Amino acid sequence: MTLKIVSTSEAPAAIGPYAQAVRTGNLLYTSGQIPLTPAGELVVGTIQEQTHQVLTNLKAVLAAEGADLRNVIKTTVFLKDMNQFAEFNEVYASYFGTHTPARSTVEVARLPKDVLVEIELIAAISVETVRN
Repeated sequence: MTLKIVSTSEAPAAIGPYAQAVRTGNLLYTSGQIPLTPAGELVVGTIQEQTHQVLTNLKAVLAAEGADLRNVIKTTVFLKDMNQFAEFNEVYASYFGTHTPARSTVEVARLPKDVLVEIELIAAISVETVRN
């Protein structure tokens, strides 16, 4: 099994001992993204504003492997407050459109930097979509 560490300057650098994503074969596993800009600035604000930044980050990581949100097969969403699910889901749906990957959503007691949302994903990337 070959592992490829994926990194892009179009998403925030890891803030710990982990990679933005790891690819093995045709599968890409991202680390959880929080609402940091690529420059490392925290987006404070509503759940909608934070969700936009998180999904923008994930799109950048996918693009580093020649993929996009249509390649996503599973997401895991961590919310600080499940009462914000409807607002979160509205933004999430606007990014995925008719493509509906499998998803788990859980409420957690605390997230890094006390953000409101963190999302990780798994994407299937065909050989044809990969940039060399």
